[in-house]
Amino acid sequence: MKVLEHYHPAPIRPEDQTDLLSVIVTAYNIEDYIERGVRSICEQTYRHLEILVVDDGSTDGTGQLCDRLAARDARMRVIHKENGGPAEARNVAIAEAKGCYIGFVDGDDWIDPDMYEKMLGALKEQGADLAICRYRQVHKTYTVDESVDRAVLFEGQEALQYYVQETKEYQIQNAAWNKLYKKEILRDLTFPTGKWYEDIMFATMALSRAEWCIYLDTSCYNYIIDREGSIMNTQINPRTFTDQIPAYYEKTAFLKGLGRQDLADIHDYFFYKRLLLFYGQLHESGREDKDQYLKRIEQIIRKDQERYAAAFGCPVADPRDGRKMKLFLQSPARYLRRIQLEERVVIPLKVRIKRILHLARE
Repeated sequence: MKVLEHYHPAPIRPEDQTDLLSVIVTAYNIEDYIERGVRSICEQTYRHLEILVVDDGSTDGTGQLCDRLAARDARMRVIHKENGGPAEARNVAIAEAKGCYIGFVDGDDWIDPDMYEKMLGALKEQGADLAICRYRQVHKTYTVDESVDRAVLFEGQEALQYYVQETKEYQIQNAAWNKLYKKEILRDLTFPTGKWYEDIMFATMALSRAEWCIYLDTSCYNYIIDREGSIMNTQINPRTFTDQIPAYYEKTAFLKGLGRQDLADIHDYFFYKRLLLFYGQLHESGREDKDQYLKRIEQIIRKDQERYAAAFGCPVADPRDGRKMKLFLQSPARYLRRIQLEERVVIPLKVRIKRILHLARE
């Protein structure tokens, strides 16, 4: 790993913009958002683009609006298809893409004007196969941007490791849309059709194939956090058990297949930690169907007990999480009482003490 402080790739002159870059946009019933997203792509400072917008069977005016936008920019083509989900929509566009590089944008988000010029410039300057950028988290009333003026060059499986470790310092994430891929590393790689959480395995496999990965620690992508109707804003539901949890098991198996048992154990740690969080959040919710989901989570937790020694013993594991899991296995009710005590008493008390100490130092 090499940290590049104050790194800014050189601008790519118009006459040097010869590599075709395919930008794939998925759109489903986002009539109020799609124009902003598409315009942000059309207005990129890197001009040699192929813009493939997939209207995934929209029932509002999204498809017609995309057609009108395409009529204004010859680089843009709209693919209309029956609704099959974002994974299928992306796969259709990947098969059509002619670019040497491929990027993805969700139709309800938007990107900075120089996003692809920066990412492609960095990728080529550093000889990388994959470029990643930080992103802004856009809420209804505020925006979170933790940009740092630097870049990080990862070699081999370093980027994969930080991704699996969920290192907050590097906003790598499952997302396809904050990345620019050399087309070669996507060979035969597709999104699992008909599934939610389709990015989990796609990101894992793509990162494992990149010999070099350049991470730009500045935000170029604007990701809407709380749009109503977004899949990502859907809480625990049947797809959690049919799609998300099976994808986590598949990810563990894939990491083992790479010969990275260490990363498989780390991934399991975060998976089981997440199940405990799911359980607590569900219990506190007012959902009418929560009992059936609580039961299913408990079944999964009890089924996997033989894996906990390795998962909760991995180098990044917090020992407190291992103790919480042991308590849950003894009694889910006692586990719930403990986390309720932490959330209602212990954590507020720690915050209060920290504030008092801070004021005393001033």
